[in-house]
Amino acid sequence: MPSVGEMAPDFELPNQDGKLIKLSDFRGKKVILFAYPKADTPGCTKQACGFRDNFPKIEAGNGVVLGISADEQKDLAKWKKKENLPYDLLSDTEHKVLEAWGAWGEKSMYGKKYMGVTRSHWVIGEDGRIIDEEIKVSPEDSVSGAVGKI
Repeated sequence: MPSVGEMAPDFELPNQDGKLIKLSDFRGKKVILFAYPKADTPGCTKQACGFRDNFPKIEAGNGVVLGISADEQKDLAKWKKKENLPYDLLSDTEHKVLEAWGAWGEKSMYGKKYMGVTRSHWVIGEDGRIIDEEIKVSPEDSVSGAVGKI
């Protein structure tokens, strides 16, 4: 699991349209990478729309946003369109990247245990080093914390 000060491990995942997106393609920009449990659910929509609403500020700070979940591409495309999200949503259906970054683990709902995405974010500097990391973060704190680092 990468941590603050380390180089962000590179990865390549398909976006909502099936185009392969590589983290290292954004070198020279700040990257907000946020992990969320499920597209088009209340908390995830709050998180995603928070980044959408702050997107002009993020862009002004030489930043980009990437969302990542275990959702299928078609679900990501539908949600992106519905919420008018101006950034790519990445599909990690095998949760390899989510696991490697520490955002996949045991969760519990109504007494049932299951494996899923832990809401998290990372801010990666222009040089590719991680400058902020929040694992198990609320939607509001994810947005304010990450945007504050841009």
